[in-house]
Amino acid sequence: MNALYGDSVASPTVWAVTTVVLVSLLALDIFVIARRPHEPTMAEVGRHLALFVGLAVLFGIGLAVFAEPHALSPNPSAEFFAGWLTEYSLSVDNLFIFIIIMAKFGVPRQFQQTALMVGIVIALVMRGAFILLGAAAINQFSWVFYLFGLFLVFTAVKLAREGGEDEDEYEENRLVRFAETHLPATSDWHGTRLLARIDGKRLLTPMFFVVLTLGTTDLLFALDSIPAIYGLTKDPYIVFTANLFALMGLRQLYFLIGGLLERLIYLSYGLAFLLGFIGVKLILHALHENELPFINGGHPVEWAPDIPIWLSLVVIVGTLAVTTIASLIGSRSMSDEDRDAATGPRREWHHH
Repeated sequence: MNALYGDSVASPTVWAVTTVVLVSLLALDIFVIARRPHEPTMAEVGRHLALFVGLAVLFGIGLAVFAEPHALSPNPSAEFFAGWLTEYSLSVDNLFIFIIIMAKFGVPRQFQQTALMVGIVIALVMRGAFILLGAAAINQFSWVFYLFGLFLVFTAVKLAREGGEDEDEYEENRLVRFAETHLPATSDWHGTRLLARIDGKRLLTPMFFVVLTLGTTDLLFALDSIPAIYGLTKDPYIVFTANLFALMGLRQLYFLIGGLLERLIYLSYGLAFLLGFIGVKLILHALHENELPFINGGHPVEWAPDIPIWLSLVVIVGTLAVTTIASLIGSRSMSDEDRDAATGPRREWHHH
């Protein structure tokens, strides 16, 4: 548990209170959705998104006012905002995959909200596990920053080379394909239920496979997002809260800006730059605190700069702004076919 708390800005009590409050918000959302599956209106998702974004901003301001700088977190508020914005931008990219998954399974619009929420809860559990593992690894092995940094640079190069084409070519993973071909199932929808009894037999519904696909996809998302945010802060509390706030707004973003997603033609390149920047930042940090005997004789590399968090925040905000503006300008002169090639197939976002 020392790896979790250590010199964190949050005491065990603050951890507990924060977790209870934020998870309760998620639980309330799930309970309401489960009782009333529907396609939300733009006004509804707009209000909810504004609430979650407002809460995140207030939380970051609260860190600036009340949180004392610690060894793990020299600037808690700036680290939170940098991490939250990074996780949010990665979440927007994840929406491309969510759109395709929903379209592939033909999920009725009134059930998409429930499927997304369950997928988000699965993502929260997975990311929580990765946060704990990351904190323990960082606490025991400083060289883990080399691995995180190299992984992010590799991911950035891969993302830049694909330029968003991976979303268009999404394929089911082996686990989902195995479940579809080996488990008893029905192709008929039974509301938001995962199981249905038909002729005395329990069968899996299409919603089960949607949730399974979203959950296994969330695992891959966590592999990118957790190393990225640990490149901005070493405090597990800030890592956890930044991830939670980003996930809390993901469902609303899905419905609110679906039409905008297909215009973000350069998003993959912007994210590739961000991940590459954070990867280099991690490698420089690892060199600055080097303990590996085959690098500089096991001594810190003095010339390796430690990129300050304020510079990281400027780079993140600037990259997202430039990417969004360039995408909106560039997409204006593109045909539907060219836009599809850049962001993946267009989806119908209006209810029939």
